Amino acid sequence: MLIREYREADLEPLRRIHQRQGFDYAFPNVSDPIFISKLVVEDDASKIVTASLARLTCEMYLLADPEAGKPRDRWQWLLELQRAGERDLLSRGLDDAHAWLPPPIAKRFGRRLQSLGWIRDDAWTPYCRRLHQR
Repeated sequence: MLIREYREADLEPLRRIHQRQGFDYAFPNVSDPIFISKLVVEDDASKIVTASLARLTCEMYLLADPEAGKPRDRWQWLLELQRAGERDLLSRGLDDAHAWLPPPIAKRFGRRLQSLGWIRDDAWTPYCRRLHQR
């Protein structure tokens, strides 16, 4: 077994592996610089059998003073901030943004986010791995 960096010649073998898996998502654009780690595993016959592709994702935090202004003001500030934030993230090459809402506000604020075009994405089950230096 050999673990090595991805090479352009690996593209078609990875496309075939992706197709054989049968999952309902498009093959990722691995040439996009948002993919910051691309590793493949070769078996003893130098055949690619597995790959790990790590893509940057964006986690959003909203800090909003609940005592500032009136509700209508806070809503307007959020609308303008979202527009500016989207332009900023797109200019940095990001494709999406994610928000994890605290349980006490998830239902109510989640509806507000949905009205702004956010989607609740429960189609896939998320997992997190905390990385530690060894």
